[in-house]
Amino acid sequence: MPGQYRFSPDEALREVRQLNELGISAVLLFGIPRKKDSMAKSAYAPDGVVQQTVRLIREKVPDILIVTDVCLCHYTDHGHCGVVRKKRDGTFTVDNDATLQLLAKTAVSHARAGARVVAPSAMMDGQVKAIRESLDNAGFTETLILSYAAKFASSFYGPFREAVDSAPSFGDRCGYQMAPGQVREALREVEMDIEEGADIVMVKPALAYLDIIHLVREKFNVPVAAFNVSGEYSMVKSAAEKGYLDEKRVALEILTSIKRAGADIMVTYHAKSAASWLREDNKR
Repeated sequence: MPGQYRFSPDEALREVRQLNELGISAVLLFGIPRKKDSMAKSAYAPDGVVQQTVRLIREKVPDILIVTDVCLCHYTDHGHCGVVRKKRDGTFTVDNDATLQLLAKTAVSHARAGARVVAPSAMMDGQVKAIRESLDNAGFTETLILSYAAKFASSFYGPFREAVDSAPSFGDRCGYQMAPGQVREALREVEMDIEEGADIVMVKPALAYLDIIHLVREKFNVPVAAFNVSGEYSMVKSAAEKGYLDEKRVALEILTSIKRAGADIMVTYHAKSAASWLREDNKR
């Protein structure tokens, strides 16, 4: 992914300081552990890479909002978003209920490190409820949940999965992510997550699902986030490098379309560039 990098905690702190100076008010952290295993132990370890980074940012840049992605796919050696079980017929399945316990542990560990918002993205049934209950029981009643409520099984995730080495080693994620044509299911998923305690709901991807963002915005009275994902970003970067289009104008047009569709919050790999472009434009 051109222009995107992996950071150690100290390097992440330098990056966050730059983002803060540009007026970006929040960051969403993903972790890549040194070691992966079948139970994603690094995801909820007190000294995990996300936990270390959260503590460092909270201490040094206290006015920026820290959001943490809560999933297991970056931490499992098989690349799935949950605990995998072998069935009698020799095939494998993701154990939804066993996964909920690990997602809840991960969310609490992030909150304990200082995250103000946790963002479950595993698309497990009941994940928001499990996380809300665990956060409350641990005393983190004010920690918000940004749920990836309408997350589609999209081909636009490819560059990110390559960057963090999280592609499934077998099968796919269609069993727990939604098919691209599912509109009513997306609205049901959003409604269920709100009922379970989600404070903010996410639609992912953004550009290919502007209609879903609009429907969610019209139907529900909670903040709506949209994730302008790696494939959407990389297409623009690649086309710009070949001279096919103007990166700045196209990227800002895409972000405007996401906002116009109804997103209150946008997660985008173009954030740093967009903030710089807009700052320069405002100086003119």
